[in-house]
This record gives sequence, C-alpha cells and structure tokens, in this order.
Amino acid sequence: MKHWRTNGAAGRYLVVVALAIFLAGGWLHDVRAGLKAPDAPTFSRAALDRFGDYVRSEVTAGKIPGAVMLIQQHGRLVDLECFGVRDPGTGAPMTPDTIFQIYSMSKAVTSVAAMMLVDDGKLALDDPVSKYIHSFADAKVGVDLSDEAGKYPLKLEPLKRPITIRDLLRHTSGITYGFFGETVVQRLYADPKLYAGDFDNAEFADRIASLPLADQPAVRWNYSHSTDVLGRVVEVASGQTLYQFEKQRLFDPLGMSETAYYVPDESKWARIAQAYPVDRFRVAGIRDPALPRRWESGGAGLVSTAEDYARFLQMLLNGGELDGKRYLKPETVALMTSDQIGPETGIIHDPFYFPGPSSGFGLGFAVRTSPPPGTTWPLGEYRWDGAGGSFYFVDPQDDLLVVFMVQAPTQGGRIQLTLKTMMFEALGKGLRTRD
Repeated sequence: MKHWRTNGAAGRYLVVVALAIFLAGGWLHDVRAGLKAPDAPTFSRAALDRFGDYVRSEVTAGKIPGAVMLIQQHGRLVDLECFGVRDPGTGAPMTPDTIFQIYSMSKAVTSVAAMMLVDDGKLALDDPVSKYIHSFADAKVGVDLSDEAGKYPLKLEPLKRPITIRDLLRHTSGITYGFFGETVVQRLYADPKLYAGDFDNAEFADRIASLPLADQPAVRWNYSHSTDVLGRVVEVASGQTLYQFEKQRLFDPLGMSETAYYVPDESKWARIAQAYPVDRFRVAGIRDPALPRRWESGGAGLVSTAEDYARFLQMLLNGGELDGKRYLKPETVALMTSDQIGPETGIIHDPFYFPGPSSGFGLGFAVRTSPPPGTTWPLGEYRWDGAGGSFYFVDPQDDLLVVFMVQAPTQGGRIQLTLKTMMFEALGKGLRTRD
C-alpha cells in the first residue's frame, strides 16, 4: 500500500480517508513491489524507517515544528510521510497538502519556464538581456576603489560584453544579492528601497538594472537576483505575466494546483506552514504568503506542496515529459542539468559558492561533478534548496527524487546533509569504509 504516514489521531484519520479514495479509484498497490530496475538499488523498509526516525527526533527535540518527506523512484511513490505540526501556534498536524514558502526552490521553475521559451524559439541563450529589458543596455560594473582613509568610492566601468540569458540562468550575470558579503556593491543591493512599495516584475528589473554589477558578465558565479530578472524576461518574451505563463504551461498541465506566488483562497490559509517564532525569517521583499502582491519573484516567491513539486521534478527526471505530455526537449533538460561553469569556462567560484566543492552549476541547478571525499555519491545529481529550509535532489543514476518540505530556516541545511548522507549510504553510495 502507499506509504503515507502521519503522527497522531488526526493523521490516522487522514490515512483512512486517503486509503478509501485510493480503493475507490483502484489505486491500492504496494509502491515498493517490483520496482527495482537493473543496477538501480532501492531503499529497504528498515532504511525508510531510519529516515523517518531521524526526522521524528528533530521534531521531538524541538528543532523543527514539522516536515513532509517525499521519496519517489522509477516514477512511483516510495514514501510520503508527515511529521509534527504545520503550525506551532495552533498545533495543527502536518499533512501532505501543507503549503510551504519554497523561496529559492522557485528558481528551478523560472529556469524551466525560460527554457520552454528557448525550445519555442522565442528566446536564445546568447540573447542580450537588454533585448527584452532595455534598462540593462546602460548597465555598469562597480569597481571598489577603497583607500587608506577608509573611504570606499565606486568607479563605474562599461560592460566588456552584454549580460545574456545564459548568464542569468547560471548566475554569471554580475548581478548579486544583498544578504551576504560586505562589498560596496553588495551593500547597495541590501538597501531597503530596492523593495519599497507594491512593485511588479518590470519595475523590479529596472531597479536591479540601475544598480552596478559586482563583476563583468561571465567572470564569476555569484548567487543573485538573476532569476528575478529572468522572470521578467519570460514575461516580455511570452506576453504574459510570469504566473500566467507558468500556470498555463506548467502548473495546470502538471496538476500543480497549490503552486502560486501567494495563497488567494482564505480557506487554505490554515494549511500554510509556520516556523517557530524564534526561527522566523523573511527573504527581502517576500511577504506573508497570504497577502497578495504584484511582484512575482521568480527567484524566491513561490509557495507549493511536496506533491506538487514532485510532479515538477518527475517531469525533469523523465527528460522533460510526464503523463504523455512533453514540456521540454530531452536535450534541453540534459543541458540544464550539466555543469555550465566548469574549468574550461574560466568562470571563478565566488567565496560564497553555495553548490560546494564537489558540484558545478547548470542552467538553474547545482550539479554534482565529483563525489564528496570518502563517498561514491552519484555524478549528475542535481538539486537546490530554499531559505525556509526545504530542499530537493534528483538522482538520475538511480531514477530517484526526494522532496523535503519544512519551515525552519536555521535547520534546513543541517538536516539536508544528514538525510542525504543517510539516503546515499542506504543505496550503498555512502562512506567507502562501510561498503
């Protein structure tokens, strides 16, 4: 039977309801039976229990209020488990339909939207961004000229070449963020005026274009507002708002009914996950997801559920197709999920290089290029996470995807590393000394 576990009486009631629905539809089956493909190990029952016990221990210790963990392999659900509560204030239990702010997990969706337009012939990777957002024609690079007196004037230099769509996708545009680093340029991106008022994607892109770049294009990987700018490019190229395009081309066809830039339906507000009061964090400009806003942040603005996001990832894992409908060409998915900033490109890794030393970056994803020391973790695994703690990874070698949703900003990175280590060890790809 479908492995869907929750905690408490409310959770048991949800399981009963779900099983009744599955029986009525003829869906009752063992998702672990007969799924093992040649050369692709699967998780044992004991391993799945270990993963669940670890997350439960995090809840019991008061480190996270709750979480949803979804594991899918060979296109079939292996495990969907809910832990703890979705709202510490009300004690409402975590359920599969809990809505999470996914922050930077939005970047993959915006990147796919842009690549759909590339497949359509409406965008080209080497098009200058200024072709779609004219204010970028005047972009300049800020060069820090600090002196012995402690003054930090900024010299503006012209671009050696235009920022391209490819640069936006791989974070080599020279645009930056203001939440890390202490350079003069990064402090300009931290100015609250950048997020003032009820602006839309067009206005925000123009605001970014008015700021100096941290580097010349294609010089350095620098995590940034590039994907927000890319969202505006999608709008111009498609003639629709970012959400309209994504809803028509991705969300509706994929059945991602809970994925949007805010939650307009008041009856769903109780399903929005909440963090502990001491662990609440807001990405600059991203407000309460129950509040409407004009800015559809392609880099950090989406809300979603574990099951919605798994549908999106399964389409990518299938090479751009799901349920008989094609969304991207297979070669487009292959390009997106291969390293685009390798040594041959000469692109520098910023000191805040979030993919880590064993990974490169594709067109929207971190991509594993070498196994971490002491492991045989699969090459080609692609992934990202969000500031709220949620994360995902896709392992094409084992035909596997994992989505972990949580609202615990300070805990997600630690949990991600522990769970992924446990999972790859369970697949025989952990520490070589344990093989």
